[in-house]
Amino acid sequence: MVPGPGDDEKAERRAAREMIAAYHRAQLRGLLERVRSGFVQLDAGEIDEFELDDLIYHYKRSAAELWKFCDYTGIRALRSAQALTYLREEGREPDWWEARTSRRERSS
Repeated sequence: MVPGPGDDEKAERRAAREMIAAYHRAQLRGLLERVRSGFVQLDAGEIDEFELDDLIYHYKRSAAELWKFCDYTGIRALRSAQALTYLREEGREPDWWEARTSRRERSS
């Protein structure tokens, strides 16, 4: 089969979707590990139910930001992959947990 016009673009978008999907999965795992740690802390008596609830709420906000960044549909996948590549090259890869920490939470 002879490659046709647009095949390179399709391959580039497919590679971008795969890159962003893998990144999304890894970052989501990291956020979920924080929730798992919260349950361990609750069971150990280190935090109470309200603190765990706050942690879960924080997770939900952080995960929502991650979902927004990892839009891997169509041309947006390519833009997300390019943005991630740039941020990595600059040494500024997002910390999704901190991305949704309010200024008030950071200063306390």
